[in-house]
Amino acid sequence: MLIRIVSILFPLFAITALGYFVGKRLKPDLSHANKLNMDVFVPALVFAALANKEFHISEFVPLSIATLVVVLGSGAAGWLLARAARVEVRTLVPPMMFNNCGNLGLPLAVLAFGDIALAPAVVMFMVSNLLHFSFGAWMLDHRIKLWTVWKVPSVLATLSGLAVGIAGVEVWPPLMIAIKMLGDISIPLMLFALGVRLTDSRITSVGLGVFAAVARPLAGMLLALAVIQVIPLPPREQALLLVFGALPPAVLNYIFAERYHQEPDKVASMVLIGNVAALIFLPVALAMGL
Repeated sequence: MLIRIVSILFPLFAITALGYFVGKRLKPDLSHANKLNMDVFVPALVFAALANKEFHISEFVPLSIATLVVVLGSGAAGWLLARAARVEVRTLVPPMMFNNCGNLGLPLAVLAFGDIALAPAVVMFMVSNLLHFSFGAWMLDHRIKLWTVWKVPSVLATLSGLAVGIAGVEVWPPLMIAIKMLGDISIPLMLFALGVRLTDSRITSVGLGVFAAVARPLAGMLLALAVIQVIPLPPREQALLLVFGALPPAVLNYIFAERYHQEPDKVASMVLIGNVAALIFLPVALAMGL
């Protein structure tokens, strides 16, 4: 079991570590690559998974509800912890609520459970992503217009993929292959970019960073364990939900905090320490789920 867990996690952290090393030594500007990934490659990955003729959204309604409960429940736990620790709610709640289900979650699902796990992993990513770009952005700035969320490329790809899948339209196979090839770029690029991005993070609040690094996966796993007792899910989806709950805070939290001037240094500390702490919590979640 230990060897299997190491073999699953090693590619993820090896590519991330390479990105961190390259970021420290060469300081590459990945802003354009990151924009391409978020605007082209990730949407292609999402669309290919949802528009696949073998994908049926009705099969994943329970998983979508379970994911929604875990995300919102993590946010509620973050709110309670923020009030108890006298931390600014808008600083702690987003990193507690929105995890790294893109950069780490998608490749981890495939490595741990095979290609068949990509579709449910994308469903969980879809739920978290829709909430992050709508409610998550609104939390930081109440002037955000929620109905404009459809303009986000990954959200647009989600809606398009669902529409094609529900309508039963079969995408021309050569075109689908091209879309899948674009989507295949996204996962290694996300991991590499995560490593580079972590070189820019500054640890200014070690205590808060450690607090969030422990609270985020613990709350997520406890919620996932509670949810699977109530919502009937297949064994693979139960394991995926448990791993989803153990994921560290998303790097996107830092980007949002910087954009909306919500104590970005503190959020950066939570993201950096949280992703390092994933070396402890992800093996635990995998051991419980495999």
